[in-house]
Amino acid sequence: MGERSGFAPGTFCWSELATGDQGAAKEFYAGLFGWVADDRPLEGDMYYSMQVHRGKPVAAIAMQPQQQRDAGVPPLWNSYVWVDDADAVLERAKGFGAAVHAPAFDVLTAGRMAVIQDPQGAYFMLWQPRDHRGAGLVNAPGALVWNELQSPDPDASASFYGDLFGWEIEQFPGMQERYLAIRNAGANNGGIRDLTPPTPPSWLVYFGVEDIDLALATVDQLGGSTLAGPIDIERAKIAVVADPQGAVFALYAGLLDD
Repeated sequence: MGERSGFAPGTFCWSELATGDQGAAKEFYAGLFGWVADDRPLEGDMYYSMQVHRGKPVAAIAMQPQQQRDAGVPPLWNSYVWVDDADAVLERAKGFGAAVHAPAFDVLTAGRMAVIQDPQGAYFMLWQPRDHRGAGLVNAPGALVWNELQSPDPDASASFYGDLFGWEIEQFPGMQERYLAIRNAGANNGGIRDLTPPTPPSWLVYFGVEDIDLALATVDQLGGSTLAGPIDIERAKIAVVADPQGAVFALYAGLLDD
């Protein structure tokens, strides 16, 4: 079981759902993963819902900004990368051709973050930790296990992220299709694959489950939908699903890193 109190810079460290219905989302993910909500009050009647599993924070469910909802942006899972200096990494990202969606800003005493769109169009977040140290549990059922980029140009994406974070990126051994494996500080840190239209360039989050068939049945019972799978990739079985509000994520049942 992968308990964490921090991450190496350049590592995916946190996942956050932006949705238009926090209450319904909390019920869905509690039913699927057994998450327990720890709601943190914000201004007005807003709150940030930390999701706890096995006593550790594993993800969050937040209200999607009104401007995104007004623009027709569907609910989505956001991926955060741990950095030592969000401002410095942001400037480097701009130099490598990225667009700044939100300049670095403080999140109370939790940390400092920024929102970036990479040159191929995918969004991701930088997280400079203070009080909030990212996920306390990864690589376990009910926790984040993988982050996968769908890109219109995997080689260009590999160059961008390799330059930005120092990732080591190469073809995943034993796979016939084009799939680039990411390693950061000697550890697995996700993958990059070709874009499959109509999916936009984006980072897909994978959460662990014990049994893929049972998990897919539970998704259906809770009002979600299966988009792909189950697919046997030898070391695991995977599937891509959507919650009842339309946020897309993936399930992984199989071998896990420590």
